[in-house]
Amino acid sequence: MIKNQIQWDTFLARHDMTWSVKPISWEEGAFIGNGMIGAMVYSEEHRNKRNIVRFVLGRSDVTAGKPKGEFTPRVPVGELHLELTGWYYQPSSIRIDLWNAELRAEITTTVGNVRVRAFVHSREPVLAVELETSESEQGTRLQWYPHNEVDPVLKNADGFNLNQFIPATQVSKHTSDAGVSVGVQSFEYGGGCTTAWLVDEIDCNRRRLWLSVMNGDDASSREKAERAVVHAASQPWEEWLEAHRSWWHDYYRQSFVSIPDTLLEGFYWIQMYKLAAATRSDGMIIDNQGPWLAPTPWAGVWFNMNVQMSYSPVYTSGRLEIGESLVKAFRDRMEQLIRNVPERYRHDSAGLGRSMSYDLAAPVGAEVGNLAWVCHNLWRHYRHSMDQELLKDLLYPLLKRTVQYYLHLLEEGEDGRLHLPPMISPEYGSFLQLKVPDTHYDLALLQWGCRTLLRVCEILQVEDPTRERWMETLERLTPLPTDETGFMIGRDQPLEFGHRHFSHLMAAFPLHIMSGDTKEERELIIRSLRHWLSREGDLRGFTFTGAASLAAKVGEGDEALKYVHTLMHMLKSNTMYKEAGPVIETPLAGAEALHDMLLQSWGEEIRVFPAVPTDWQEAVFHNLRAEGAFQVSAVRTGGKTSWIRVKSLAGGTCRIKTDMTGDIGIAGVPAEAVRWVAPGVYELKLSVDEEVVLYHAGCTESDSGNEAWEVKPLPAVHHLCGYFGGRKPWRLYGIPIS
Repeated sequence: MIKNQIQWDTFLARHDMTWSVKPISWEEGAFIGNGMIGAMVYSEEHRNKRNIVRFVLGRSDVTAGKPKGEFTPRVPVGELHLELTGWYYQPSSIRIDLWNAELRAEITTTVGNVRVRAFVHSREPVLAVELETSESEQGTRLQWYPHNEVDPVLKNADGFNLNQFIPATQVSKHTSDAGVSVGVQSFEYGGGCTTAWLVDEIDCNRRRLWLSVMNGDDASSREKAERAVVHAASQPWEEWLEAHRSWWHDYYRQSFVSIPDTLLEGFYWIQMYKLAAATRSDGMIIDNQGPWLAPTPWAGVWFNMNVQMSYSPVYTSGRLEIGESLVKAFRDRMEQLIRNVPERYRHDSAGLGRSMSYDLAAPVGAEVGNLAWVCHNLWRHYRHSMDQELLKDLLYPLLKRTVQYYLHLLEEGEDGRLHLPPMISPEYGSFLQLKVPDTHYDLALLQWGCRTLLRVCEILQVEDPTRERWMETLERLTPLPTDETGFMIGRDQPLEFGHRHFSHLMAAFPLHIMSGDTKEERELIIRSLRHWLSREGDLRGFTFTGAASLAAKVGEGDEALKYVHTLMHMLKSNTMYKEAGPVIETPLAGAEALHDMLLQSWGEEIRVFPAVPTDWQEAVFHNLRAEGAFQVSAVRTGGKTSWIRVKSLAGGTCRIKTDMTGDIGIAGVPAEAVRWVAPGVYELKLSVDEEVVLYHAGCTESDSGNEAWEVKPLPAVHHLCGYFGGRKPWRLYGIPIS
């Protein structure tokens, strides 16, 4: 019933990241990746290194042992350098072609020109670089360097983080019988990695390089790296390239968003690119870095919000295969999660500390709620997929153990209520290690956990012996602490100073156990939100993603847009984000904030265009995913919703909340399949793969030549196309751009 008019290649091309001046740092760099191997590409301004284009390599699973037995952190793997004959000069052009997930550059040097194409193959662990040089640049070469052999001038340009562990490394290099160059790095306290590469001189001005990085320094790792390179080099180039591209084309087509803010539309699609470049269904958890490791104090996995926020956009976008990497990690490590709690609780409990490596080994301390928050992500994955196996085999037993750990800690107070002992509310008073009884963070997560377990038992038709304890906990648990400013951090602890985290607002977002649908709840949420931001101190990028989603939750679209626009000023020009070190979750959560303005599904209702800003008179999305595994498409025209298409992927009933009222047309199902509930609220009962369109009765296919139910991009503002990549603040103000 829906006519898809999206020309994907031309649509995404308007949001390609572009550089007309060479990038000279990580936060300006052009990034490519395939979910495991990545490269951040940039240059250098030191006069002795102006002929270098750096491909700073990363592989997500390369970690190194430490002498004190602490968790094994991520470590750098080295760099591939494009060493030009002349200096990298101006003019030049670099573009990340989003549709094809490849970098293309035309580099002008002081003696000639070099054309570069580079991509990390979507289906194989191989980086490919293709060069075409002018005659005067024939001396250009591609050279690999392990991290410990990278020139100090280049390392200094990146900055040093004294909190980051860099192991002493032994390097051995050789050439295999197949002509593959191999570099093996062995780390002092355990671990290592292997890099293999092969260069094919097509003619005097053209060459191709294939490079692979494997975790490990043993013979098996060397064999895998060599085999990957040899296999890639043996494939017909165009066929191999097309296989890479086809994966990305299928990935993008899963859902579509177009909004009248061209800058934010471009930001959104770069985050969709970043997600799939950062991990895959069988990949590693999205840690603080993704594959693009840089100097950082956080070379690991953090669970007091980083991982949870990184995965937040996969659910509404319907890109659930990205979320499978999180599912897989927790499915594979249940025993470790049990070992994370004190021994006396291991018979029925599990937990997760704040920071760790990919093994999830992190004893639970005073910050208790992190695993419960991960379970909320897993619940969202279930609700958007309706995967019963995920619910039964992973989420139910894991959430039960997570809640049980809380139940061990509950204490009865003099008021007869159940209370939690002093705990940490992330990240309030972090350096003080401030502990507060009855933190909002933990009370909200415990409430959500008990409610969800009761619901899971109904879904699975399980008679759980702990059911009565969950119900009693909900009845007797002390209320969320509030004062005249709104939600408090915890009992007797108001929000007294700047707080970058929304841990004291979890009940409203992301848990939605407080709906905001009543006047009293809505006022409390808004009062809490505005008091939080009024403190100002220590507000960070992720502060504004949470603020935007909170504002969107209560329908304040104009306010949500202000927070998202504020976020744009805090991002780097390539849409990365950096505090003391790079952290990837903030821009990804920014994409989720945009989802929350367009489509929300919680509390048994699917809300269509719930918080669209006044300026967004038009908007369109196609096949976004809602809870219950419903695909939703909708178009907004002239400030009103024109039509909504709902398709059920699992069969079931849903409620649609919309601004469409009055004489509503129904197409695709019998009229009795749609029930009017209240003004703007409709209940739909659909079978698997059945779909229905709700539309204003005057807007039909025949009335407008089959254009009424079209999905197509909105017009773009020319000077904001290609805004991200190199820094271009002047484009915000309409300065003429050719």
